[in-house]
Amino acid sequence: MDHYTRSLADTVVLVTGAGGGIGGAIARAVLEEGGRVVAGDLRAEALEPLRREWDESRLVTGLGDVREEATADALVAAGVEAFGRVDSVVANAAIGYYGGLLDYSAEECARMVDVNVKGTVWLARAAVRQFRAQGEGGDIVIIGSVAGLLIGGGKEAVYAATKGAQINLGYALDRELRSEGIRTTTIAPAGVNTSFAAADGRFGGQDPSQGSFMEPQDIAAAVAYTLRQPRRMRTELWTMWSLSENH
Repeated sequence: MDHYTRSLADTVVLVTGAGGGIGGAIARAVLEEGGRVVAGDLRAEALEPLRREWDESRLVTGLGDVREEATADALVAAGVEAFGRVDSVVANAAIGYYGGLLDYSAEECARMVDVNVKGTVWLARAAVRQFRAQGEGGDIVIIGSVAGLLIGGGKEAVYAATKGAQINLGYALDRELRSEGIRTTTIAPAGVNTSFAAADGRFGGQDPSQGSFMEPQDIAAAVAYTLRQPRRMRTELWTMWSLSENH
């Protein structure tokens, strides 16, 4: 590690949706570089693999629904209680359904908006309060999607709207917070081989693991790189595609 990059050793990174493919890969990437992680998820069983791999000196877990502001506040508080601080947050928790505008139920539409947009807003608010209290800046990383740039596939209008909201939130937060040393980065991948991608129906009967999509570890590596950037540097938006995908 040279003087042009920042070490992740002993930094504290909060990751939502850490029980999923991308979230779990992000948590492991930070832990493997010597960092400490607050791993949040809706389901306790989803976090079990991480708990089996890492002890409480490096990993603290928390349960809650990101649609509720109290969940973000509790996760930040858990990090402060366990490690004394929170240096970065990764808004990774998300949900999506594939289909035409009228193929979703009202409940499914509301769930996408609430998880993807409100969940990101609540986490950003909780993070900014803590970063300001610490007085040393911090990082907000949003896991978006190329769908939010209107270059994804069809039949994902509501999902694309939520991802567009995340991208615009990231740009606006960067303008608002950069003078305080708080950086906001949105990482927007295309297709990633995860159970999330397989479950939403976009691949029909095809197994995404048989396609040439990116892997969760690719997104995790991008997050780790972003956090290692020296404080003089910002990455506002990073789009990621596999070599075989067209747009």
